[in-house]
Amino acid sequence: MNSLRNRVQLIGHLGHDPEIKTIDGGKKVARFTLATDDSYKNSEGQKIKETTWHNLIAWNGLADLSDKYLKKGSKVAVEGRIVYRTYEDKKGVTKNITEIILSDFMFLDPAKGNGKEVAEKQE
Repeated sequence: MNSLRNRVQLIGHLGHDPEIKTIDGGKKVARFTLATDDSYKNSEGQKIKETTWHNLIAWNGLADLSDKYLKKGSKVAVEGRIVYRTYEDKKGVTKNITEIILSDFMFLDPAKGNGKEVAEKQE
């Protein structure tokens, strides 16, 4: 139990192409969403499918790789840490955001090398 830490692993499909920005000091950041699906049977025996959307952030080298290889609909496995932040919108309402800061990811689309290409931590 010594290695317990803030870590999440997900497999899903990208909701949109990564949005790349260069910020102060030349750091690159990529933002995109990942959809994960789960299903269960309700009390009437009907299969219910639920989709959960996750906000992903990739920095520097991972941002470059995501820009180069990931597109809307790409299937990927991701690993990272969950962060929570708040901000105030233009109307003064406090908003809460949950994001996953990526430490690595793996391409799972057949066109991307059958999952053999892995992006290592590049922070």
